[in-house]
Amino acid sequence: MFMQTILGSNGIIGSLLAKELASNWTTDLKLVSRNPQKVNKGDVLFSADLLDLDQTTKALENTKIAYLTAGLAYSSEIWLEEWPLIMKNVIRACEIHGVKLVYFDNTYAYDQNISIQTEESPLRPSGKKGLAKKQAFELLNNALIQSKIEAVICRAPEFYGPGKTKGITNTLIFEALKKNKKASVLLNDKSLRTLIFTPDAARSVALIGNTPDTFGEVWHLPCDDNRLSYQTFIQEISKQLKRPTPYRILTSFILKISALFNSNIRETSELLPRYKNDNIFESKKFKNRFPQFQTTSYPNGIKQIIEDFNLS
Repeated sequence: MFMQTILGSNGIIGSLLAKELASNWTTDLKLVSRNPQKVNKGDVLFSADLLDLDQTTKALENTKIAYLTAGLAYSSEIWLEEWPLIMKNVIRACEIHGVKLVYFDNTYAYDQNISIQTEESPLRPSGKKGLAKKQAFELLNNALIQSKIEAVICRAPEFYGPGKTKGITNTLIFEALKKNKKASVLLNDKSLRTLIFTPDAARSVALIGNTPDTFGEVWHLPCDDNRLSYQTFIQEISKQLKRPTPYRILTSFILKISALFNSNIRETSELLPRYKNDNIFESKKFKNRFPQFQTTSYPNGIKQIIEDFNLS
């Protein structure tokens, strides 16, 4: 029996992907993590540390397609040390077993400027976490060029969504509101944002992974093209809650001072330039290839989060 295996199954993308695969693609699923938890009744659990080649290789036995959705502690030094090693181990394990790899990537390695982000955008990171992701991508791309494995890269912008979704928008807005605190916005509430709804990310990764002709390429995952600024995003929240939603703008000065005492803010600093200006992540390639795919609109996504967080 050849299974589909999720490497790093405990995170939001891994768990949503497990649900999507079991619902629409296959029930032969293996979930791999240091301490894996079942998502579906029939899931096979396998405990492994992806930093260890032998454990990674054993995890991919009897696997047809592997999804690398692992998340690391939000630390520049950890990313620089561990992402290249994880990618080397996963590539080698896939090569040994003839496994096709679906790599879930982010946009940290792109320029932190106003350029529209497409699959052809150059990787020019401005920080250590971006450099780590660039190194991981280059290892995988070289393996593709050398025909060591079959692989596809799925790239997503910042998350927002229900459940255990992590991301700046969820943390500064929805989680703050859940705690009856004022929402916060980084630097500029007028610039346009591109966010991906996490259930959409999981559905599109499963679709790409089970579509053979997508392999060997980079794909931007689908987002609502009717982008909102944080001002209009919060106005939509207010509209749905039927009450004002006050918020504050965290200025450069505030963030600089806060970074002295808050490691999460300090670790986010390399991304701050993209919050000053419009951040446009384009997913036309996916939408042209899969015109039937329905992307969640921002108002509908906000509605689902409000219901999930019980904010009303």
